[in-house]
Amino acid sequence: MARFGAPQLVIANAGVSVGTHGDDPRDIAKLRRLLEVNVTGLAATLAAFAPAMRAARSGTLCGITSVAGVRGIPGAGAYSASKAAAASWLESLRVELRGSGVCVVTICPGYIDTPMTRVNRYRMPFLLPADEAARRIACAIANRRRFAVIPWQMGIVARVLQILPAPLYDRLFARAGRKRRDLAI
Repeated sequence: MARFGAPQLVIANAGVSVGTHGDDPRDIAKLRRLLEVNVTGLAATLAAFAPAMRAARSGTLCGITSVAGVRGIPGAGAYSASKAAAASWLESLRVELRGSGVCVVTICPGYIDTPMTRVNRYRMPFLLPADEAARRIACAIANRRRFAVIPWQMGIVARVLQILPAPLYDRLFARAGRKRRDLAI
């Protein structure tokens, strides 16, 4: 930054995932690791550039979270919690930087065909090829959208999940597919 000045765009795409069970004390270490990477890694990346961008009164800070942060997904509670925390942190940052000239964009992807999702043994609705997801994400960033769910169909699913009463959500997701717990992160 001393040589070239503040960047115009910083994208924090920190993310690891592994299945966890909230009732297994051995998974606390996995929770800690997911929070460290998915929340602290994202926050540290963006915070490193925010002061220079604020001083320049321009630029875009973008954080990639996940639609999984909308509700606690059984078998992926640590991942869901980390992505929900990242989205909340980004929302706070966006409001803190309001009027500074710095835009904060939160991208919540659904399923994208990557090595991280290829290990999933369950149905992944609206799965996007990585290059198509990248194109849509780039478009949302270029348009300086404050919050974007990609693909848009997952945005509808996320809204429905948000308004489902807890007893109905519990019943529907009690038998949902689970992320593998045997993966290293």
